[in-house]
Amino acid sequence: MRPCLSAFLIFAAPVAVAAPAFAQDAAAPAAAQMTPEQIAAFNQAVTDFTAGQTAQQAGDNATAVAKYDAALPAIRTAVEVDPSKIDNVNFLANALYADAAAYGAQGQMDKVIALYGESLPHWRKVVEAKPTDTASRNILAGILIQMGNQKLGAQDKAGADPLYQEALTLARKSVAENGTDKVNKNILLSALIGASQTANDPALQTEALDLGKSMMADGTIDAMNKPSIEAMTGQKTG
Repeated sequence: MRPCLSAFLIFAAPVAVAAPAFAQDAAAPAAAQMTPEQIAAFNQAVTDFTAGQTAQQAGDNATAVAKYDAALPAIRTAVEVDPSKIDNVNFLANALYADAAAYGAQGQMDKVIALYGESLPHWRKVVEAKPTDTASRNILAGILIQMGNQKLGAQDKAGADPLYQEALTLARKSVAENGTDKVNKNILLSALIGASQTANDPALQTEALDLGKSMMADGTIDAMNKPSIEAMTGQKTG
């Protein structure tokens, strides 16, 4: 079957995140492992990240990229110093995700995929640490799907399949928790569309078709998934 790729960046708008402030934690053991220079750089990174979010929300993605790129080194350092501090891991995951969205808005998909790849282990750690955090779980699933789409587009089915399978597990959990949520359903459908093209499992294709048809019928399918289901069903709607 010809690949029916979902478009990149199904989650173009990054989640607003409250950045942790090291300056307030200077006496804590985790912060004590950082040098004063590293703490100062981290606090500047918080400022830069906040400025990046403001620019991105105003549609100024070029400024957003500059601010995020400036912020990332110090945030990476904080995570390297204390990988167990989940707030900082979450901050880094969100900063990488926001930077990817800003690059994606400018059409720089090579940057998007690189940033997604770097963010994956951090998102996995956040999702593991916060099993009830549906938003983070859905972001991770979306990133996996987009990386799978990129590999599938390059005819690398073997590389794409495990990404789709991981996304499927996450998406099924979100749907099991709230099966009426449109976002949850569309993430599951995206994962099924991808996996139906990489896994030799007819059941996945049937599931994708059945879910896609029902979502087209009730109007919950999003603009990214609709063309794929239309192509798979031969169905065309207005």
